[in-house]
Amino acid sequence: MTRTEEETKATEAAGETKAAGEAGVAKAAGVAGAAGVAKAAGVAGAAEDRKIYGVGTGGLLSREGLPAWLAPVDRAARTVAPEQLSRFLPPASGAGRQSAVLILFGEGERGPELLLMERSGSLRSHAGQPSFPGGALDPEDGSPADGGLLQAALREAEEETGLDPSGVQLFGVLPQLYIPVSGFVVTPVLGWWRTPTPVGVVDPAETARVFTVPVADLTDPANRATTVHPSGHQGPAFLVASALVWGFTAGVIDRLLHYAGWERPWDRAKQVPLDWRA
Repeated sequence: MTRTEEETKATEAAGETKAAGEAGVAKAAGVAGAAGVAKAAGVAGAAEDRKIYGVGTGGLLSREGLPAWLAPVDRAARTVAPEQLSRFLPPASGAGRQSAVLILFGEGERGPELLLMERSGSLRSHAGQPSFPGGALDPEDGSPADGGLLQAALREAEEETGLDPSGVQLFGVLPQLYIPVSGFVVTPVLGWWRTPTPVGVVDPAETARVFTVPVADLTDPANRATTVHPSGHQGPAFLVASALVWGFTAGVIDRLLHYAGWERPWDRAKQVPLDWRA
């Protein structure tokens, strides 16, 4: 073998060794990184690290192993535009308090269901209203750019309902929305209740009731209505589980049902009046 041939083979072998080494390192680092994030966040499944709708996910999202019936929700979450969800969008100035809610889908005796809670009547904002678990971003949650809002959704759900975050798999984020009356910029975080755990009222000063609602009840036209506020504002509502779900929560549920293809025709002329305390 000539010197040139020997040099060529040596170079090729070195290249193969380097490539194999880099691949092994990348694989090991990827596995270690994903495992570390999943362990730290208490989220099941492989992690994805990216930004969605301008919100950092911090590697806390995974679509691995989701039930087939959640596919339409997952697809809607990845394709819906902010203005398709609400006309109330975050101010361009950046004003508003960052917050998050957990839209948690589980599977109960009657099939797919959503976790909701009723806020305490003594709270300063949205008192007595059924809502998703959630609240404002705290320093302990981290930066919004690094998954802090997803952590906030899990933390608030645990504090308000006793939910065990380790049984929740976060799989999506909806565009940020705005609640003018309270000044909150809200990030809706979608979750799959992979391993259900008991939930209930943790602090009566914050939560009056914790309950689940079958999706079948939410799509039942008999349970749909339009609320009318004395100010003239109208919006979708649901009469389910001995509660009137309206406002921000009902608006998000309404749009999710629509874009997931689960909505059934209902009588929008059926009205439920609200009073000024609402």
